[in-house]
Amino acid sequence: MLHRRHTAAAAATATALAALLAAAPAALAQAGMNTTSLQHEVVLDNLQTPWDMAFLDDGTMFFTEICEGLSVRMPDGAVNKLLGMDDAQGYASMADDLFCEGQAGMLGVAVDPDFAENRRIYVFSASEMSDPQTNRVMRLVVNEDFTDVSERTDIVDDIPYKVAPTDHPFGAPGAHNGGRIRFGPDGFLWVTTGDNHNPEIPQSPTLMGSKVLRIDTDGAAAPGNSPPEGFDPRTYTYGHRNVQGIAFHPVTGAAIIAEHGPWHSDEITVLVNGGNGGWDPRDEMAGRGECPDGYCGYMPNQMEGMNRFERAAFMPMTDFETYPDAMPPIWENNGWSQGTSSAAFLEGEAWGDWENAMVVGIMGIGFGGTPIGQRIDVIELDEEGTSVVDVTEMTLPMDAGRFRSVVLGPDGSLYAAVDEGMIHKMTPGQ
Repeated sequence: MLHRRHTAAAAATATALAALLAAAPAALAQAGMNTTSLQHEVVLDNLQTPWDMAFLDDGTMFFTEICEGLSVRMPDGAVNKLLGMDDAQGYASMADDLFCEGQAGMLGVAVDPDFAENRRIYVFSASEMSDPQTNRVMRLVVNEDFTDVSERTDIVDDIPYKVAPTDHPFGAPGAHNGGRIRFGPDGFLWVTTGDNHNPEIPQSPTLMGSKVLRIDTDGAAAPGNSPPEGFDPRTYTYGHRNVQGIAFHPVTGAAIIAEHGPWHSDEITVLVNGGNGGWDPRDEMAGRGECPDGYCGYMPNQMEGMNRFERAAFMPMTDFETYPDAMPPIWENNGWSQGTSSAAFLEGEAWGDWENAMVVGIMGIGFGGTPIGQRIDVIELDEEGTSVVDVTEMTLPMDAGRFRSVVLGPDGSLYAAVDEGMIHKMTPGQ
C-alpha cells in the first residue's frame, strides 16, 4: 500500500526559480489596490492542507484535506470527519485505496444540485485500486445527520496518475492531476485533469489527462459534447497543461478555466466546446529538439539565458503556430507563472462594482523562505464575458497564503482555503 509522500522541492527547482525570480519586480499587482472593506473570519484552522470546499444553501460546508480526507462543517461550527484515507485518524469511514503523494491526494469536492433529494456528493482523489494507480471521481451518499458517507461509486476511474519519476528535473510522482470538480448551470459535472508530465497526454484522444470532462452523475458523457472525431465522448476540451480552476459566468453560463503555466504564462480561458487548449510539450513539435523523456514542458535550457517572453516563444503555453485554431486565453498573468489555483465569481450587490467579476487564487512561488505573488486577483470581464477589462489585486484583511481554493458561499461571502491550514471567510463591508 502507498503512503503519504509529500516531496520537498528539488535543488534543480530552486535553481530554476532563482533564475526566474531574479527578474521579477518587487510588486506583482496588476492594478491599483481596491478600496473594498472586507470583514474577515477564520472559519477553520489547524487543518492539514485544505484543498477544496462545497456548500449547501444553509451554510453546511464539505471540505477536503489532501492527505486526510473528506469532512463537513455544520452551520453551528461542528466538524464531522466523513471519509478518511491512508492512515488518517478519526474518520467515520475509511478508504484504504486512497492515498496522497506529491501533488495528488483528495482534491476537489462538489455537491449534487439535487442533494436535498439524493444526498449525493462527489470527490476527486488518487487511488491505488487499479495498477497502475489512477485519479478517480467518486460519488458518495451522506447520511441524514451528516456523520458518515456510504454507497461509494467510482463514476470516473481512468484519469491518469503519474506513477514514477522520470529523468527531467520535475519528475516527482503524483504531479499535474488537475482535480477541480464543479457542477455547471447545465446540471452536468465538469472535471479538470492534468498532463502528469507526460508529453503524449495533452493531445491524446483517449488518455483522459489534460482534459476538461463534462459528464452526468453516472460518469457518462454529457449530451452535446462535441470533441474531434475519435476522442473520448466525455471530453469537452483538451490540450491543457494543469487546470485547477473552473467557474461559470453568472450571466452567460460560460465555463472559464484558470490554468498553471510552465515557467511563464498562467492562463484564463473561456472554453469552447470541442476546443484545443494548445498545450503540446512533445519534443518533435515545432523542431524543438530532444527533450528529457520527450517532455519539453520546462526543460533546463529554457531557463538559461532566456527571459519569460523568450521561454514562451520556445515552449508556448498555447501553441498557435501548431494549432492556429486553439482557444485564445483572455489573461496571461503578465507572462508570469505563479500558481493559479481555483476560480469563482463574486455574486450579489454587496460586492459593488465587483459583482459578477471573477476571482482567482494565486499560490505564489516560494523561494528562499520568501513567497512571491501570493494573492487573490479580481478579473473584471466585459459584458459578454469574453475579454478582460481590468485586473485588481484584492486588498486582504488577513495575511496572504498559498490560496488553494476560492469559493463563493451561499451567504455571498468569499471563502479561501490556504495550504497553511486555514479556511478564511471574507464578507464585503456594508
